[in-house]
Amino acid sequence: MTAESPADFPEAPARIEGIVGLWARQAPHAPAVVDERSRSWAELDAAVAGATENLRSLGVRPGDRVMVVGENGPAAVVMLFAAASAGAWAVNVNARLSAREVDAIRRHCTPRRVAFLLDSPDARAHAERMGAGAASEGGWGAIAYSPLDEGTLPEPVTGDAAVDVAALLYTTGTTGEPKGVMLTHSNLMFIARNSRSLRRLAASDRVYGLLPVSHVYGLASVCLGTLFSGASLHPQARFAPAAMAQFVRSHALTVCQGVPAMYAKLLEHLRAQQVTRFDAPALRFLYAGGSPLSPALKREVEAFFGLPLHNGYGLTEASPTLTQTRPESPRDDCSVGPAIPGVELRIVDRDGRDLPDGEPGELWARGPNVMKGYYRAPEATAATIRPGGWLATGDIARRAPDGAYFIEGRLKELIIRSGFNVFPVEVEAVLNAHPEVVQSAVVGRAVAGDEEVVAFVELVPGARATPQALIEFAGRSLAPYKRPAEVIVLPALPAAANGKVLKGQLAQRLREPPKVSQ
Repeated sequence: MTAESPADFPEAPARIEGIVGLWARQAPHAPAVVDERSRSWAELDAAVAGATENLRSLGVRPGDRVMVVGENGPAAVVMLFAAASAGAWAVNVNARLSAREVDAIRRHCTPRRVAFLLDSPDARAHAERMGAGAASEGGWGAIAYSPLDEGTLPEPVTGDAAVDVAALLYTTGTTGEPKGVMLTHSNLMFIARNSRSLRRLAASDRVYGLLPVSHVYGLASVCLGTLFSGASLHPQARFAPAAMAQFVRSHALTVCQGVPAMYAKLLEHLRAQQVTRFDAPALRFLYAGGSPLSPALKREVEAFFGLPLHNGYGLTEASPTLTQTRPESPRDDCSVGPAIPGVELRIVDRDGRDLPDGEPGELWARGPNVMKGYYRAPEATAATIRPGGWLATGDIARRAPDGAYFIEGRLKELIIRSGFNVFPVEVEAVLNAHPEVVQSAVVGRAVAGDEEVVAFVELVPGARATPQALIEFAGRSLAPYKRPAEVIVLPALPAAANGKVLKGQLAQRLREPPKVSQ
């Protein structure tokens, strides 16, 4: 099957669960989800039907929230579609979150039931402390359910795919409690269609499914985009560089999507194995997203794989994709590409006035992928979705004359040093070019009426670079006001389940008083 534009796929269902029925009719025996064994579309359709009936028998009603605590795997796919088939909202939560984090999400969304995917040891631990009942065992994985919350009320159901929520996703929340982002069936199907078209996905593709379905990138772009195309999804629960290298080869994967940190750690592993080129003949498409991509990492990945590393930009509130580089026109720079079809973008100043090409400002977006809003947070919704339906992303970007966009950083992460603006991503790109740096994260630290630049770095094993040497290295490529005042080496940078570095934790570390040894 060749890749068409979204408009050229007339069979496209309006709701996400329709994807399964579509391909169960068209290609019932073709592979849909593959881990240790291959499961067909007909098998997936039967599993979703059984799980849907089970949810209904457990008291789940249309408009209820079904919280799914687990990790990537066949059961996660089944539960996503089963919740939608029951008319409920899927609230996917990564089992590796702490008890405090999981409990905060549960209190906020008040699910009718919590499903625990017991292939994950962390999900089993959460199930035990929440008093889940006996597990139901199936060919897709054991699932246990919490007691019924009889007091929770369902949300209204309209039957309109543009209004009814399919998934409630909680942001990592770098400051304060995370917010629940309501994504409708139309939001997610818009991204699934665009993923199919822009990545030229076909039913013959085999796609790496590492990115967690509890994160919008893994849910919409990877999982739904793959399955909407009739391609097979190859889920993997956790990232380990050696496992990834083996998995990509053994499954003859054709498409690999990930975050820059994943690629950086894979290259570190390959170098340690004295590998200079990654041999995966079936692989045809590489894509990075979820956090900034440095020029050095892009060059190194392309040299190892012999393929262009495509780049894109999005956020949970946009389901997530807003821009993407195109397979037919790979780039040598780290642009995130032009807007995807159907999305409008603006670069504005602090007063919401449009800026000319080349000038950095806040990126605003409008399109069918913009969220319905934040759950139970009308004020936060109004502050983010501006008049006219424009989503204020909170990200600083600039537009090149050719229509491609470059992301400069987060408004909240902007460092103002001696009156000059310092974009962390620029400093990180310089540090990441050092041969002994795996990845870096730059934050600001308040000092006597000013801010200074502080860099946290993760080094390759056996590295000899000192913090002072890294400061001097950065200083050769950066203006004095952009140079780090301090470099702090950590064994590993703190990261969310999707691989994104948690800068909030690093900034908090700088605010905490130093510990005094006893």
